Amino acid sequence: MSSQGAPPEWSGIDIAVPVAPDRLPGISMAGFRRRVPGPVDIAMVAHPSVTLLIDLSDEGGLVYDGQGRCGRGSVVIGLAPGELRASGRVGECLQIRLPPGAAAAVLGPSAGADGSVESLADVWGRDAGAVEERLRAAGSWDERFEMAADFVCRRIGEGPRVDPEVAHVWRRTVAGGGRVRIDGLADEVGWSRKRLWARFRAQLGVTPKRAAQLVRFDRVAHLLAAGVSAAGAAAEGGYADQSHLHREVKAFTGLTPTAVAAAPWLAIDDVAWPDAWRAGRPVTP
Repeated sequence: MSSQGAPPEWSGIDIAVPVAPDRLPGISMAGFRRRVPGPVDIAMVAHPSVTLLIDLSDEGGLVYDGQGRCGRGSVVIGLAPGELRASGRVGECLQIRLPPGAAAAVLGPSAGADGSVESLADVWGRDAGAVEERLRAAGSWDERFEMAADFVCRRIGEGPRVDPEVAHVWRRTVAGGGRVRIDGLADEVGWSRKRLWARFRAQLGVTPKRAAQLVRFDRVAHLLAAGVSAAGAAAEGGYADQSHLHREVKAFTGLTPTAVAAAPWLAIDDVAWPDAWRAGRPVTP
């Protein structure tokens, strides 16, 4: 386990990451622990993965609010959820990021579709409580990461797989930073644009265009958080101009580029998964 301190905004939180993060290619995990119990209230930023937050607090302290759904405890956050807040008195939490193809196997084909926000209990049923209890009782983050990896591996082995063509288009979209031509990707896999659109949306929960927008937004959000100006981020991200960037950032987060640049979740993101966004991860569908 690698453990490190959080940025100034989160000085009371320790972050743990697996020593061998590549055991599950494209899937990433991080553990969060508050040194002193207290309230948390953050706006989460959309990410090109289905996010699983497993609340390990003694009394189910995590509260979430997004997509018209409010709830308490562990939650599944789909692709491009829009405005989302996490709050409550959270002691410990395990976050798992699943590429959309893996999410279909781990969580079920409908989980995370269209940016939905769902209770983990609604998605996994009785398994949710059993997994939470085992993780909560573990003696270290290393043990928790191993448990989580074993469970994810088993679910992937048992679950449905996306079409190879859909997987290829997702990988190309991420590798290209979202700056891809959908017609060109359809030609690469030998499908019509209409077929690609239908299969991609059915299996990953978003259209190819929306996926490209999300991947591009993720890169730009991290550029903004790193101190790049809105104009510079727009140019590097492939936006037509700064106004185009502003509209897309607003659509994904409800925030301005300036507000996104200061989002504490991005600061946490850079500590838990340093440079992952620059390398174009996650790429596994």
